[in-house]
Amino acid sequence: MKIDSLLLFANLSDMQLAVFFLLIFTALILFVSFLWAGVVSVVEKEFRASKRFFLLSVILPLPYLFLAFLEFDFQIPVGIILLVVTYVSLLVLLIPAGKNKSFKSPTPLDRIDERDTMFSRRELVPASDAFQDYYKRKPEKKKADENFRSKAGLLNPASSQYKPIPFASADASFETIAALQDEVNGRVNNKVTNTNPDEISNYLKKWSKKLGAVDCGITALKEYHLYSVGGRKDRRDKPVVNTHKYAIAFTVEMDKEMVGAAPSASIVMESGQQYLESGIIALQVASFIRNLGFEARAHIDGNYEVVCPLVARDAGLGEIGRMGLLMTPKLGPRVRISVVTTNMPLQADKPKYDFSVIDFCTICKKCAEACPSQAISVNDREDINGVKRWQINQEKCFTLWCTLGTDCGRCIAVCPYSHPDNFLHNIVREGNKNSSLFRKVALHLDDYFYGRKPLSAKFPEWANVKPLS
Repeated sequence: MKIDSLLLFANLSDMQLAVFFLLIFTALILFVSFLWAGVVSVVEKEFRASKRFFLLSVILPLPYLFLAFLEFDFQIPVGIILLVVTYVSLLVLLIPAGKNKSFKSPTPLDRIDERDTMFSRRELVPASDAFQDYYKRKPEKKKADENFRSKAGLLNPASSQYKPIPFASADASFETIAALQDEVNGRVNNKVTNTNPDEISNYLKKWSKKLGAVDCGITALKEYHLYSVGGRKDRRDKPVVNTHKYAIAFTVEMDKEMVGAAPSASIVMESGQQYLESGIIALQVASFIRNLGFEARAHIDGNYEVVCPLVARDAGLGEIGRMGLLMTPKLGPRVRISVVTTNMPLQADKPKYDFSVIDFCTICKKCAEACPSQAISVNDREDINGVKRWQINQEKCFTLWCTLGTDCGRCIAVCPYSHPDNFLHNIVREGNKNSSLFRKVALHLDDYFYGRKPLSAKFPEWANVKPLS
């Protein structure tokens, strides 16, 4: 057998040997790559994807192995053609193309009135002065608001996704946040400790990550970052005045397993937990800055003066996508945000405009198709108040929340950018940044491996605790 094998190689020309080994090498690379992707998918509990990766790890190498070992007329030319097609296709996908270097994220022309947000409207008490005043000014919103008020409501036992233990856990997170909302401001130390703006900015970024943030960015505070008028609790109807010069934005990760089971109770558990985690980081950083003798205000769930996604975008943490959420580079929309504004001298980050995210959101539409309330537009960006952007139907979205009892989260769960921050998915993320053709191929592959309308993942077993009857 060994002699026959040696004679086989001895009879091959240099060209034939090169083609033979390239075919074997390519088959091996395909086998190992797809096998590895399948194993990663098993770890991620993406079993549809794992089955397909494992299947392809067997199927894709076969043409290369057949051409390497089966003798027939034109074996070498056919092998060369297959190799050329394979590597040229790979090269075409990797060639930078479809980048829009002139792209800049749109700047809002007007400030948002917080009283128009759904959480502000939710706080309105029927027949109260605030209720009467709001719908006198905005009569077109009354019918939609009567609709959401007719539903069970968030975290209500009568809602469709009610689970007593997980709902109580979510309530505990939001109650803790509420207890901290009065701590967003505090006493400023009379003694000023001056620091180098570059050094203290770097310190804040490193420290915030030690505190639990996945990313941190700094921007000059702009007029459109601020709400025009407050809409929550004792800030209602009061003009928002904030003279701080800088804003520091933090993102924290939402657990993939908890998000994947959306719109079940796991999503509202995770939202509450991460609003709390991000809020604690903001409160701690704001307190630190005040200890140095500078003004600082934390902006946390239920007590914002700023529109967090806009601040985070301008701080270089991502782009605003189709679903109206911040799309971060490594976790997509699977984050929660908090902000600190301050007059302490800092070094603002340069904006990181990323056209690839906007382009991907334009062609993808998975969030829109998966949205149970059809609140996300399937159309291209439109000119809204002088700004080209997408806008969700917040009334439809919130009404569904009040039916489910949770904050839904299907859009976050199905987004291709929400995959875990690991080497497998980061390869795709880098390819998406690099090429418009790659983005199109990546979308089709995401549909193939994970589904065009992925089903909700299984509710986490550890959280599925039921009270004794």
